[in-house]
Amino acid sequence: MPELKIDLLTLFPEMVDGYFAQSMLGRAVQNGILEIGVHNIRDWATGKHLNTDDRPFGGGAGMLMKPEPLFGAIEAVATPGCQVVYLCPDGELLNQKMCGELAATKHMVLLSGHYEGIDQRVRDALVTREVSIGDYVLTNGTIAAAVLIDAVCRYVPGVLGEEKSLVQDSFNDNLLSFPQWTRPLEYRGMKVPEVLLSGNHAQIERWRNEQRLAKTRARRPDLLGEEYHHNDI
Repeated sequence: MPELKIDLLTLFPEMVDGYFAQSMLGRAVQNGILEIGVHNIRDWATGKHLNTDDRPFGGGAGMLMKPEPLFGAIEAVATPGCQVVYLCPDGELLNQKMCGELAATKHMVLLSGHYEGIDQRVRDALVTREVSIGDYVLTNGTIAAAVLIDAVCRYVPGVLGEEKSLVQDSFNDNLLSFPQWTRPLEYRGMKVPEVLLSGNHAQIERWRNEQRLAKTRARRPDLLGEEYHHNDI
């Protein structure tokens, strides 16, 4: 059994064809840690033209995704207790805490919207969480779903080759990541900081924490609590 099963419902499965077969996600799928299925919502549409959209009641621009195909698709792949996540601009803003929470579930069904969104009855009856990846609008939610999957799966045990990467990622402890260097020691006159060559792990850790705080203060002060604004780490 996989650690996490994911079903993505979209009108554009070809947008992510190959994506989940690459890099750490591909290895995790091959190793049975993840199971990722991509399904075309149009497979649950009916009628001669297999329409998945119609004009919104009350008028307005654009088209709205119809409830019948969405109910059919979600109910076909959902399991008891699974999370049904709708990717939409007016959802909760995706963050590291949410990624950890979603990774702890056994099954996620991700719904990718299109046009002007989906019929509200789907949101009211079947969706358990609504998520936005940022304060901007995309042509559809398929890429947003891929972003969520990538971010969430890093928290699934066994997906990352180096679990310590989670600890030093940006946004852990509400701090951005520290700068890093690799070989060569000097390149085009730019040298690696001496502290990283010292072998003093306590000193390196202290320096990295200082760098994280300084970067966060400069770039994302909104992440910091009052204690960080007035005190050093």
